[in-house]
Amino acid sequence: MRPYEIGNEELDRLIEELVAKAGGGPNADLVEEMIVTTLKLLRDEADRGDVKLANTALKEMRYPFRIFSRFKDVHKVSIFGSARTKPDSPDYKLAADFARVMTEDRNWMVITGAGPGIMEAGNEGAGRERSFGVNIRLPFEADANEHVLPDRLINFKYFFTRKLIFVKESHAFALFPGGFGTMDEAFEALTLIQTGKSPMAPIVLIESEGTGYWETWEAFVRDDLLGNGMITIEDLGLFTHAHDVVEAADAICDFYRNYQSQRYVNGQLVLRMLRGPDDDMLELLNDEFSDIVVAGRIERVGPSPSEIADNDASTLDRISFEFNRRHFGRLRQLINKLNQL
Repeated sequence: MRPYEIGNEELDRLIEELVAKAGGGPNADLVEEMIVTTLKLLRDEADRGDVKLANTALKEMRYPFRIFSRFKDVHKVSIFGSARTKPDSPDYKLAADFARVMTEDRNWMVITGAGPGIMEAGNEGAGRERSFGVNIRLPFEADANEHVLPDRLINFKYFFTRKLIFVKESHAFALFPGGFGTMDEAFEALTLIQTGKSPMAPIVLIESEGTGYWETWEAFVRDDLLGNGMITIEDLGLFTHAHDVVEAADAICDFYRNYQSQRYVNGQLVLRMLRGPDDDMLELLNDEFSDIVVAGRIERVGPSPSEIADNDASTLDRISFEFNRRHFGRLRQLINKLNQL
């Protein structure tokens, strides 16, 4: 592969020297490429508005990377829902209770949009020490709620960088009733998982008993999306519907009962877990899920050199196979089987 460079020998040397003088390290090659990209914007005489956008987006990603890096080993659930939900609403209490169960009983942390309504309920229930706020600057909703510590609050200009951080840092998504924003977040989480653009993660739809909000949404998904062949029956397994906070917490935590994470290595999907399948279970998995294996079989494997080099869950058990990268609803069913071990 051709090196990603300016193409000017002197400039490329200066970039390499600059990064080395700034500290170098294992990411030096990637930082050099980022500098090359910014200089190419200069060479391209890009529109100033475009350069401003790229500059702001990069800065909006760097800061949360640093904030969340201190807590990278702690599972986090993102809570979405309406900013207009009042404190006396049953859904407000449900969101606060859910956050309290996830933090106090399950030892997770909570991420919200830092605003009022369901977001404030989530931060209130989690408490300031277990909360993050990923705030979007809006003219009518600029201030974060009082339940987020200043060093856990991140302010964004752009929705797309904010969404990236939500998805990157979350191990689960809990959605309460809301408006356009909640619908956007629900369908985006489902889309990213259904298309494999983000790792598999549990999505739980939560509402007070008798509300009917998610029942109406689920009826639309079943009748119109599934009914017209726009999704598969297995895709319905990518989300869970709950009315009880313990039920919702169980749906999330059970997903990680055995299964832990995934990674592609040389075109093979590697699933990492606490306890791998024995020979009999491996045969059952190969029989039941042969439809999503492109070639070969599902096999037990050890950590790859790249995983060892990255210190990426190298102590966990693993299975590996050539996944068709299409039927993620079926992949979720495979993970459910692994969680029964």
